[in-house]
Amino acid sequence: MKKNNKDEAPVNLLDLIPERRIEWEKTDAGLVNLLKVKFRHPWLVKHLIPRLKNPYFRIKLDDIGSSTWKACDGKRDVRQVGKILKEEFGEKVEPLYDRLAFFLQQLEKNRFITFRKK
Repeated sequence: MKKNNKDEAPVNLLDLIPERRIEWEKTDAGLVNLLKVKFRHPWLVKHLIPRLKNPYFRIKLDDIGSSTWKACDGKRDVRQVGKILKEEFGEKVEPLYDRLAFFLQQLEKNRFITFRKK
């Protein structure tokens, strides 16, 4: 998450709404593969991407990561995503909000999601 200026009030991660920024696909097993474009430079996109067999890197998520990704639909805040994970996985996801915060921050760092305020 971006650091706030000293003038702004601190932002609670649980109140933010994660929104997906990249394409994804669902596997036969119900898991999620994130599709990250291999090249972003305009020249490479124009000349090289059309010649590639597959223009994406596939990032495979496990069952917890897949459920988290599916719950990040741009309508639910992080608190609601945590409740969904708790209902689905129970004690398997503990410590829930520590793990969830780390995962979402990694997704944001890699520009797979963005956060917006309610």
